[in-house]
Amino acid sequence: MTIADDTLTVAVRVKPGASRTRVGGRYDGPLGPALVVAVHAPAVDGRATEAARRALADALGVRPAAVSLRSGAASRDKLFLVERPHAELPEVLRRLRDGSTP
Repeated sequence: MTIADDTLTVAVRVKPGASRTRVGGRYDGPLGPALVVAVHAPAVDGRATEAARRALADALGVRPAAVSLRSGAASRDKLFLVERPHAELPEVLRRLRDGSTP
């Protein structure tokens, strides 16, 4: 998670083909500590990426249009950008990724 130029960069590990959509948990991968996003959509034609983008927006309480893919279109490890994040957003993200303990 990085804040720069009025955007928040979020590392995400997508798990396509899940029985239900779920946002939460930590994956220590190539992009550093990443938020786990499980989606029902398959990893075909960008459907899992789009489902993950929408699930991330919903979990963070922002409009889907505020979240865009920065890198990782063909990978499970992705970087998303959140435009104009509100001040509490980094803490919301931390709780989703690392649990409610500080």
